[in-house]
Amino acid sequence: MIEPLEPAEDKLPYPTRPLKVQGGVVEEYIIPEEKKAEVLAALYIFEPVPALDEELYDLHEGKKFRVGDFRVIWEDNHNLLVSPYFPKSGGSVIDWMPVDFSDD
Repeated sequence: MIEPLEPAEDKLPYPTRPLKVQGGVVEEYIIPEEKKAEVLAALYIFEPVPALDEELYDLHEGKKFRVGDFRVIWEDNHNLLVSPYFPKSGGSVIDWMPVDFSDD
């Protein structure tokens, strides 16, 4: 048996639904609004963690978005924090920029 390159993460304790994306289908978590801040804090890989009502800019989509509209998907044994535009353009948390970045 071939060992995976990275250990699998634990799935989050929320139900999922299929989400059509470019190139296929992934699982999207259905996260209750009252748990969004907690999930964002757990999965956000930078500091400081933005507020849910803050606006950021998605590099892939070229548009602003409200942080609280984020999505979380389960793909390749990982929980991934992604932009609300992920199905169309594939932007993940590493593609989130300050809102004034779009003015450049």
